[in-house]
Amino acid sequence: MANVFILLGGNVGDKSEIFIQTRKLILEKIGIIKKLSSVYETESWGFKSHPFWNQVIVLESGLDPFEILRLSQIIEKEMGRIKNSDGYEARTMDIDLLFYDDRIVKTPQLTIPHPGISARRFALMPLMELEPGKIHPVLGISISEMLDRCTDKLKVVRID
Repeated sequence: MANVFILLGGNVGDKSEIFIQTRKLILEKIGIIKKLSSVYETESWGFKSHPFWNQVIVLESGLDPFEILRLSQIIEKEMGRIKNSDGYEARTMDIDLLFYDDRIVKTPQLTIPHPGISARRFALMPLMELEPGKIHPVLGISISEMLDRCTDKLKVVRID
């Protein structure tokens, strides 16, 4: 069983209900939820839009990372996600695979650890809440150190 760190994010629709239903589907399809961060409200990153909600989930799963990616994309669609472009856009639900144990994967379909973690306060704040000492297997520094070095200045506020 692998420890898997997933970031949920969304800014369209009834976010509270969408997050509840997404966690339920993750539990049904991907693995056992071990830890949940608080939910954080975050300014949109990379484009202008309504604020996002973000939350990190740590789960235990027997699935490989590619199957988790496939199922995550199915869950996003079930939650109403429509991908209109390759750029940043408003969405009901975005599921990002941040870490899969300490495994490093780099393929055209999937990169683990997620390549944007160290530059995104909205990912680092909930990670910091759950695992401040976790070492990034590529960068060799902790979540806490990444947050200290992060140049992203967007507002991230804990809401629950």
